[in-house]
Amino acid sequence: MGKVKIGIIGGSGLDNPDLLENRKEKEVNTLYGKPSSPLVLGTIKGTDCVLLGRHGKGHTISPSNVNYRANISALQSEGCTHVIVTTACGSLQENVHPGEIVIIDQFIDRTQGRKQTFYDGSPDAPKGICHIPMNEPFCRRTREILQKCVSELGLSHHKEGTMITIEGPRFSTKAESKLWRAWGAHVVNMSTVPEVVLANEAGLPYAALALVTDYDSWREDTEAVHVELAVKTFKENAQRAIKVLLAAIPEIAQGAWEDTLTECQRIAKSSIMLPH
Repeated sequence: MGKVKIGIIGGSGLDNPDLLENRKEKEVNTLYGKPSSPLVLGTIKGTDCVLLGRHGKGHTISPSNVNYRANISALQSEGCTHVIVTTACGSLQENVHPGEIVIIDQFIDRTQGRKQTFYDGSPDAPKGICHIPMNEPFCRRTREILQKCVSELGLSHHKEGTMITIEGPRFSTKAESKLWRAWGAHVVNMSTVPEVVLANEAGLPYAALALVTDYDSWREDTEAVHVELAVKTFKENAQRAIKVLLAAIPEIAQGAWEDTLTECQRIAKSSIMLPH
């Protein structure tokens, strides 16, 4: 199966190529168009990594306009075996505090009209229809390593949580925020879907560090989320996330992944219904 190679998708506040050693930039194109940014190839403590900024250089791409298919396709074509991402989010629950990390294990999709599959019937698309299972969208093994590293670093975190992904780019109304909260979602963002779905279709184990910046807009006693408030917490969160990635990626690289990767590929392939 070869060596582990980690694709890192940096969300708001974490698309800094200085994360990698031996960096070189690479412009790529895919069947689905260009990814959000050039790929930055490099290493973390000897482990090959590929960094991609989800929102482009200088945060120029709205969550609705991110070419998620090109991003995942570019990482797959570059030989990545895993995808680990960071994503800024708002808290929907009293016990999930700004500054904390949530290692999400489930999602609820409230996006509209995003392309969620590589198998869309267009002339250049792969043949068939992909009914990818989503009962466990995030890679359990990768999440366990992230949990262990976050814990060892003494960072305040939650071992699991449900992310609700909204279309954006606007923030939630107070009524929506209270509804998501009543549904049992822990955090809210604008980018987990369709990224995690496409990673699964590509047979790539996917895990996310959700970095909490605010309390969204449900709380009466705190300031409702706005750009200035979120950006203020981005920088501190980014430093925490970098520490986790620097600890976790070498640990992932030491693991025996052949069976896990083979199973991910098997599930992806067996989910395709070909025309007959």
